[in-house]
Amino acid sequence: MVEVRDVVVVGAGPTGLALAIALRRYGLDVLVVEKEPSTKSEARACVIWQRALEALRDLGCAEDLVGAGVVVRRGAFRVRGRLRGEYDMAVPGTAFPCPLAIEQDATERLLRGRLRALGDDVGWGTEAVAVRVGADGAEADLRGPDGRGRTVACRWIVGCEGAHSVVRKTLGIPFEGERRTGLQAVQINAKPDWRFPRDPDLTQIFLQRGVSLIVSPLPGGAHRFFAFRDDPAPRSEEPPGIEEMRALVARATGDPDVRLVPTDPPWTNRARFHDRLAARLRHGAALLAGDSAHLWAPIGGHGLNAGLCAAHNLGWKLAAVHQGRCREELLDTYSAEQRRVAAGVMRDMRHNITELPPGPLTFAALSLAAPVVIGSRWAERRTRLMMSDFTRHHRPSALSADTGGRGPLRAGDRLPDLPVRDHAGGRRRLHELLSYGRWTLLVFEDGGSGTELGGLVERYGAAIEVFRVRPEADAVGAVPAGTLLLVRPDGYVGLRAASGDRRAPAAYLERWFV
Repeated sequence: MVEVRDVVVVGAGPTGLALAIALRRYGLDVLVVEKEPSTKSEARACVIWQRALEALRDLGCAEDLVGAGVVVRRGAFRVRGRLRGEYDMAVPGTAFPCPLAIEQDATERLLRGRLRALGDDVGWGTEAVAVRVGADGAEADLRGPDGRGRTVACRWIVGCEGAHSVVRKTLGIPFEGERRTGLQAVQINAKPDWRFPRDPDLTQIFLQRGVSLIVSPLPGGAHRFFAFRDDPAPRSEEPPGIEEMRALVARATGDPDVRLVPTDPPWTNRARFHDRLAARLRHGAALLAGDSAHLWAPIGGHGLNAGLCAAHNLGWKLAAVHQGRCREELLDTYSAEQRRVAAGVMRDMRHNITELPPGPLTFAALSLAAPVVIGSRWAERRTRLMMSDFTRHHRPSALSADTGGRGPLRAGDRLPDLPVRDHAGGRRRLHELLSYGRWTLLVFEDGGSGTELGGLVERYGAAIEVFRVRPEADAVGAVPAGTLLLVRPDGYVGLRAASGDRRAPAAYLERWFV
């Protein structure tokens, strides 16, 4: 007898775990399979940026991760070992103003715990060996840890199993891009003995000709030393030794006497990269997320973060379509939005001069103009916003409709966590009114009688809650009175209209809701 599930998620890395959590929160029957025998014990990615922390909050995971990590509040840039700029990592308009330093094995362990609290554990040691997609669903042939095979039928299947995705390859989806040549990253977790600050909330970037070194705090007092450099021996696959890393750190920092004491257990890594993006992220009942969908060099540490945000985007959409609340075209917006976000990250990180190993001309320019290029208030603000992912938007998406309203916030933008007054005059934050389990209709009143929207929402049977609020006059970036915002479950504005406009929300609901 064939086993039947709502969704099969292939891969139990951070993306697969986060997606399964999102779907189970909506009540879907989700099977997660992973060919590895258990959660990874490798450190790997070590930073979660602010937007991904908001996504994890919606999944009920952020509090545990923050408790297990280190909040990074400050950054410093050094060129030839000399301090050229310091900046505050905090950004406004969020409950998570600073990034979090936490290693990937800890992230996966905590996500797995959250998944188990919502249902079955991961099917460890279980490999997807074949996938078939039909008009109304899919089938996955699985091979278990005992070598026996079984077939699982499902309405949806999602490939989250990494660069060599069986789901992507089976569907014949091109993985467009190329290998990045002339670049490698070498890493070690260690405690340094050197002349630089070892503050527990400080990340430092050291720039030297041909090498960029990022030193970030870790839980327990150690640091991650992450160096981008050229690739003089492309065939070398061995992890770097202690002396190789010590010499590279000495070169980058200009401190010849630096010593590194490896963590226990020790961890080192050497990696090379591809820049690749799947031609599409949906093929009927099959979808792609995380490294199955996109890969790039980990400049800025956004690979894991992009996967977590993709799961956040896809989870509510897949549940809404599966449960018959929204039209199936909603899933196409996931593919378009996530491909655009991934392409934007790839483009930005290719020009991130603060982390790429500088060549002779770039390094000479940085040496001369570092206080202006790196230390300026403009550069500080731009760097903070870019790294937080708060400026990444879905304005071109078919799911974003702008029919009116004023102010800089537009359809497709992430809703900032601004202060407002509710109908009783109480002070609230906008994110307190949101929920990952539903849409939110925010009416920013202008003193008039407004438009009655409750009946409109009930007509479509949509999971939408209406809040009438007044903007705080002195709040930076406040939404002007007279504006209506229909906010998606993932916190992005779907519709912006004038608060008295009943036709715009009616047309929007008619377009997307069943």
